[in-house]
Amino acid sequence: MANRVVVDPITRIEGHLRIEVVPKNGYIKNAFSSTQMWRGIEVILQGRDPDDAWMFTQRICGVCTTVHAIASVRSVENALQLEIPYNAQMVRNLIIAAHALHDHIVHFYHLSALDWVDVVSALKADPHKAAKIAESYQNWKLNGAPIFKAVQDKLKKFVESGQLGPFANGYWGHPAMKLPPEVNLIAVTHYLQALDYQRKADQAIAILGGKNPHIQNLAVGGVSTAINPDNEATLNMERLYYIKQLLEEVREFVHNCYVPDVIAIAAFYKEWLKYGRGVDNYLAVPDLPQDTKGETFDIYGGTIFGGDLSTVKPIRSFNDPYFRDNVVENITHSWYRGDWTRHPWDEETVPNYTGMPGGYVNENGKYSWTKAPRFKKDGTHVPMQVGPLAQILVSYALGHKLTRKYVDSALEQLKSVLSLLGESSDGVDINALQSTPGRHLARALRAQVLSDLALKQWEQLVDNVGRGDLEIYNPPSYPAGEVKGVGFHEAPRGTLSHWVVIENGKIKNYQAVVPSTWNSSPMDDKGQHGPYEASLIGNPIAEPEKPLEVLRTVHSFDPCIACAVHMVDPEDGSEITKVKVL
Repeated sequence: MANRVVVDPITRIEGHLRIEVVPKNGYIKNAFSSTQMWRGIEVILQGRDPDDAWMFTQRICGVCTTVHAIASVRSVENALQLEIPYNAQMVRNLIIAAHALHDHIVHFYHLSALDWVDVVSALKADPHKAAKIAESYQNWKLNGAPIFKAVQDKLKKFVESGQLGPFANGYWGHPAMKLPPEVNLIAVTHYLQALDYQRKADQAIAILGGKNPHIQNLAVGGVSTAINPDNEATLNMERLYYIKQLLEEVREFVHNCYVPDVIAIAAFYKEWLKYGRGVDNYLAVPDLPQDTKGETFDIYGGTIFGGDLSTVKPIRSFNDPYFRDNVVENITHSWYRGDWTRHPWDEETVPNYTGMPGGYVNENGKYSWTKAPRFKKDGTHVPMQVGPLAQILVSYALGHKLTRKYVDSALEQLKSVLSLLGESSDGVDINALQSTPGRHLARALRAQVLSDLALKQWEQLVDNVGRGDLEIYNPPSYPAGEVKGVGFHEAPRGTLSHWVVIENGKIKNYQAVVPSTWNSSPMDDKGQHGPYEASLIGNPIAEPEKPLEVLRTVHSFDPCIACAVHMVDPEDGSEITKVKVL
């Protein structure tokens, strides 16, 4: 098929994702997102004990293990209207926050930064000049000419050996790369430092969860993390203070390195603030519950339509019908039997793979394993973008104090860096976040908020234990007949919900509507593109043979793996090259 550029699989992600775009006159005219792998966890769960579901759902993904465990236990608890002890909520909240901090750091530095950073260019940098530049926009303790020189020497050895290690096979020298060598050196240095700080967040999860990935401490009704300040075999004060130390170190990195780095890259690529908006309906759910019933939260949730923050409508609790009643999924273009739009509780999961006749997406047929989640608005079903951008916009619109503080501060910092670069800051406001670099900044800001809130959850847990409350578990009881529940969680990649139907104490139906399903969805029965597809349309593409710009925007969503890229000659449809990319 003529006029198709195929990137399959998209690399530096979890899972197998194929993106097809139609280029015209240097821009993308149309785009299609096709997920290429099916797991079938929903089918595996049918007939099983609801208490065990969270152990299975963690295996949906090798990265997002914790988040599926959380959403799963919440779905069963919601069906039973089961209250969760305060200590258990705080332990869960600490795991949620630490996991998100780990995930956000890894996403920017290790999965996405290399779309913007020319690693090989860093060899040309002056380490002393790099130190002055870094000092101008951030206050990070591990900057300085000697540190930058050491990293440059290490990178030089990689290049001279012919083995670039993790930096092999990138689009180095691509015309869309525009950072000065010194800024590239700063970014490569922080890439390496970030490896240590994401590990600190992982350590906190492992202490609380027993292991990571695939935590072991959850239970329907609470946690199995025994708490006793005076017992060496439990979560005691020594372990709690070590967790606090780890979270404080991660917070310092997020505030003083991560956020300023994202702001600097957004400034150097200011023109990208007008690309990648796509679907501007946003969905987020509240999280970090502050009570036993899940009615008050430290993170806000809601919807925004048309990118207009004044349309914000909150989602207030785990039982809020606004969320529960308005989520549906469509399978018109998905490899499942039938052609329907249904609420998750009423869905079936019957695979029906028909392939891609001709080897390319047929926009009139089925082309993805992903369903198309939609949200009911005024009697119609509309696509929604989920993720840190959605959560930051919703929280800002609802007046979340920490979010407003850090968003306003970041926008002022962005204007300041633009001024240093001699660039205008016209149009740099909250709406600038609705873009490809804006998603990265929103994710960094979410990490900033969570790094503060993580320490708050820690203080609340320690204070409560100090008052003598050591309760961690409320045992569930399953009634005869049928009950339904939904458990949601604002995961690092966005709104995650698990929907369960329980009959006589066994799982009758189970559906997981995950963030990357919302974002990677194919078209629906009305021809509405999902967020990945819509965000690519109108983007530049300088060299179809090296579609770096496609990677930039898709990666900004943090799709939830890696190997090779196939590219298609837009003139005659033939494969012109096959390269491995980072």
